[in-house]
Amino acid sequence: MIKDNVRVEENISKGIMPETRRKALKRIIKEEGFIRILEAHNGLTGLIVEKTKIRRDNEVKEFGGMWVSSLCDSTAKGKPDIELVDFTSRTNTINDIMEVTTKPIIVDGDTGGEAEHLKFTVKTLERLGVSAIVIEDKVGLKKNSLFGVDVSQTQASIEEFSNKISLAKKSLITDDFMIIARIESLILEKGMDDALERAKAYIEAGSDGIMIHSRESSGDEIKEFCNKYNKFENRVPLLVVPTTYNHISEKELKDMGVNIVVYANHLLRSAYPAMVKAAESILDNERSFETNDLCMPIKEILTLIPGGE
Repeated sequence: MIKDNVRVEENISKGIMPETRRKALKRIIKEEGFIRILEAHNGLTGLIVEKTKIRRDNEVKEFGGMWVSSLCDSTAKGKPDIELVDFTSRTNTINDIMEVTTKPIIVDGDTGGEAEHLKFTVKTLERLGVSAIVIEDKVGLKKNSLFGVDVSQTQASIEEFSNKISLAKKSLITDDFMIIARIESLILEKGMDDALERAKAYIEAGSDGIMIHSRESSGDEIKEFCNKYNKFENRVPLLVVPTTYNHISEKELKDMGVNIVVYANHLLRSAYPAMVKAAESILDNERSFETNDLCMPIKEILTLIPGGE
């Protein structure tokens, strides 16, 4: 484990060329068929995704890459998740993560905005060395998908979204960058047939992957979709975000044909309660002594980042 950590430190200090990083996601999917992705919303969380490993039954387990979530990026800035954070700000977050990590990055692109704007977005991400962008087939003011039909959300027509995919694909310079279509039919209670019809259309339009999203907690919707999707003659990598059906294991998801599992917001969600607890402790005790067990030692935080000694 120590040798592994030293190797990671060496790789990070050397950095990685954008073209090498950009190719990594497709290569891993092709070679291994499955990859686990964890959200990162700044350089520190990027380092956590990069470095965290465990050894179990003689197998080293780690995350294969990072998900730059619009929800987490917005929340970390204290702003609502409505595509309020502009692309320049989001690019700054991506750059912060890229400077200290080497693993592939998938960017949550929300709706992608206007098709004419999306063309420039994907060109920028491709140039930076990002591996993929996920865009969802909704239009209008973005609302988080887990609200479902509790808030007003409008799904784009198949033709409209297919055109957006096609235009974005034509703007790319390389074959490395992946444009992944996120289907909201199950979220918006449009039904399984609509979700499958859209998957076929988006693949035909050039989508390099399909993300199927669901807020149904049993996971039955996802299982049904995967079973039917796997029968497609023209199939591309399948992504899922098991936030609401997190009792389903990675092995089960792999057996269902899932290629990429995204843990989309867990570092931010776990950090917030811990920080609130420390803040409340200081107020309650009028000193910070009681937070000692909640915090890492100050010497460790000073030496956490290489070069800070």
